[in-house]
Amino acid sequence: MRDQPSCPPPPEDVLEIGAPEQFAALAHPLRQRLLFALGQRPATVSRLAAQLDAKKGNVAHHLKVLREAGLVHIAETRQVRGGTEQYYQRTARHMVVAEPQAAGTAAMLAAVAQELDRSPTETHLTLRHLRLSPAKARELGEVLTKLVDEAEESTEDQPVHGVLVALYQQDQPTSSA
Repeated sequence: MRDQPSCPPPPEDVLEIGAPEQFAALAHPLRQRLLFALGQRPATVSRLAAQLDAKKGNVAHHLKVLREAGLVHIAETRQVRGGTEQYYQRTARHMVVAEPQAAGTAAMLAAVAQELDRSPTETHLTLRHLRLSPAKARELGEVLTKLVDEAEESTEDQPVHGVLVALYQQDQPTSSA
């Protein structure tokens, strides 16, 4: 028997990350892995713990942090053997950093660095500096977003890959001549 969801699904497909508690929540590698695992469908603490080879207590704690930051919600509950089983779901399919701030960005990049270290396969990491007009930079950003959005396959039997896309204008030093 399933109860009504405690939170309605989000009306939008994109959540803008901007609050300090959201950056803090995204700073831990297990929380990033939980968000990846919840990308396809809702899951219980037990299923997530088994899938990620983590302890149930750790998973429950990190889900609580993600929930308090508004990144996941309880999608549904089910009565099981006298208890209530909760199914967690991401609040949005896509999460974008609205206005990156140094502390939050550093925390997120540190979590990504840990994920790169844990990767069982060779990773691809490139930093390039390009000279682009504002129009060309905007076009590149749109193409990168479209490329990532269209790359995902709907089959659940494939491994999960993390993708971090950043496009920024480099600060120009002022000359003191």
